[in-house]
Amino acid sequence: MKLKEFAEKIGFEAVTEVDEDKELTKVYCCDLLSFAMSRNPAGSVWVTVMGNVNSIAVAVLTDGGCIILAEGAQLDEAALAKAKQQGVAVFKTDMPVFDAALMAHNLINA
Repeated sequence: MKLKEFAEKIGFEAVTEVDEDKELTKVYCCDLLSFAMSRNPAGSVWVTVMGNVNSIAVAVLTDGGCIILAEGAQLDEAALAKAKQQGVAVFKTDMPVFDAALMAHNLINA
């Protein structure tokens, strides 16, 4: 599923711009950045509560599809600036991590 279509259907608030050409393939959940750095698949929807600049760096290094900040987590100012600069699509929701990930999984695999 293309990121643009995902953004339209998921219903989460987009924090940054959405690159419509990126293909989303899987959902990945992890809050330990060192794990995410080595295991986050390219094109993934990464669901986390980590809203700092290091999360943006991990998304870029792993060629992730987008980040969903769950549980009401927010990007800090430095992370927001870096996400915009690097073109990382970020969404946010108040849903728990599992629920947000399940919703994303079901949408991608419909």
